[in-house]
Amino acid sequence: MAALLAMPRAAGLFGRAVAQSVQGTFFSPELASDIAAACAAELGRKPTVAGLSTVAPARLSTAGDAVGAAMGRRAERWGQAAHTSIPFSPVVDGDALPVTPWRALADGAGRDVELLVGHTRDEQRLLTALDGLRGQVTPQQAASALDVFGPARTAHAVTRAAGGRAHVYELTWPAPGMGGVLGACRGLDVPLVLGNLDGGQPALLIGDGPSPEAEALSARMRAAWTAFAAHGDPGWPAYDSGRRLVQVFDARAAVTAYPEETSRLIWRNHTIPVLPLTGR
Repeated sequence: MAALLAMPRAAGLFGRAVAQSVQGTFFSPELASDIAAACAAELGRKPTVAGLSTVAPARLSTAGDAVGAAMGRRAERWGQAAHTSIPFSPVVDGDALPVTPWRALADGAGRDVELLVGHTRDEQRLLTALDGLRGQVTPQQAASALDVFGPARTAHAVTRAAGGRAHVYELTWPAPGMGGVLGACRGLDVPLVLGNLDGGQPALLIGDGPSPEAEALSARMRAAWTAFAAHGDPGWPAYDSGRRLVQVFDARAAVTAYPEETSRLIWRNHTIPVLPLTGR
């Protein structure tokens, strides 16, 4: 959704938008093409529409998983992107997506669109658990991650005013699935907002058989999303740079000053770049 807000061709197509756990990275065309070629090679195909159009969707997903599992071996070629396990991101091609949404929105691209935006408290924890690293990250690994992904020391302040109106939320309710180790992890908001709480993948997060607490939280979030879509008011004040009020979704809902102020201050001056292909 953040990418759609930044696309000139989408201007005027919608008046409200919901952005949940907005994408953090964006690829250059060269990097995206190289990753696509690696995925196609897993299938023994050429990275073209003709080469991939007859491949079953499940096989495409499997190929992407295989490339993601081996990302670390391509660090010299793929740079920052190789330090993740997800080989896909929107592509800033200079045409459909001229610049990163971060820059476009700061320049006012979405000022005429009312926005509901937020994130979970523990965005990374699910991926850490799935990688078998929960509770096992060493100080050296943490320092390496900070060096690779941390805000650039040369980052400059973004002084442009984006304009528009936004309602901000944070989901802090801990997921009961997988023995309760996930916290308020990435993706937890999806089944809660859709009301899809049992069976299949939702059960991984919500657990077998949703609790009354999960049902009540889901109902509150669905009511807020529906009210915003219908009337532009999810039930709490719009965010402003003075009070910074956000809706915290937990077993008990609360409107409070943004809870992650330390993180906001760390990242506020960081201009997130388009990730390039670093080697040939």
